[in-house]
Amino acid sequence: MILIIKLLLAHLIGDFLFQPESWVKAKEEKKWKAWQLYPHSVIHGVLSLLIVWDWSFWKWALLIIVVHLIIDSIKITFQTETTKRSWFLIDQVLHFISLVIIGIWYQEIELNLTSVFNENILIFLTLAFFLTKPTSIAVKIIISKWTPHTNSKDDESLESAGKYIGILERLFVFVFIITNHWEAVGFLIAAKSVFRFGDLKESKDRKLTEYVLIGTMLSFGIAVFVGILYSKLTIH
Repeated sequence: MILIIKLLLAHLIGDFLFQPESWVKAKEEKKWKAWQLYPHSVIHGVLSLLIVWDWSFWKWALLIIVVHLIIDSIKITFQTETTKRSWFLIDQVLHFISLVIIGIWYQEIELNLTSVFNENILIFLTLAFFLTKPTSIAVKIIISKWTPHTNSKDDESLESAGKYIGILERLFVFVFIITNHWEAVGFLIAAKSVFRFGDLKESKDRKLTEYVLIGTMLSFGIAVFVGILYSKLTIH
């Protein structure tokens, strides 16, 4: 495991510390014809070799250079202005997976998926997923009968911001509860109340206030229930 952590550290340093913004722009403009693409990949191999500090790793460092070059080439070839965010995530995930595979391969570790996906982890993943889009849809349907109607441009917000804020809130509450940090749940509720207070005060709309309170309490309540359910279902 320590080897994989070292490889990930080398990747983070190479991609975010030792890669100038000018190199990034050059690769986006000239694609695989940009000369910056090649020393950037070599830097990753050199950093991996230095951080691992085992000269017998040199062949694997060369493999990291080649794999990094391939992944970055794919990214800059298919990436467009509108898909930058998606390709950034895909690129980082592919790098992460490739380094994990190389680390396992080098150490000849036998990967036991049974231990990775045990009962507790499957319960955690299932409940965490439930708190994302499924709960967003459920909350929206439940409170739809009270949705206030407003045409004011002052009420405009970022697209889908409310949905993602709700998902993050529930996941935070879930993690706080299963790690037995109930005080953090209270802090989260207080923090949201502070941010919401100004909007609700300015709107002077009682229906909107009640609608927000119902949605917030329902969202937090589901997250609390799911957190408690996880504690009851998991094997300690």
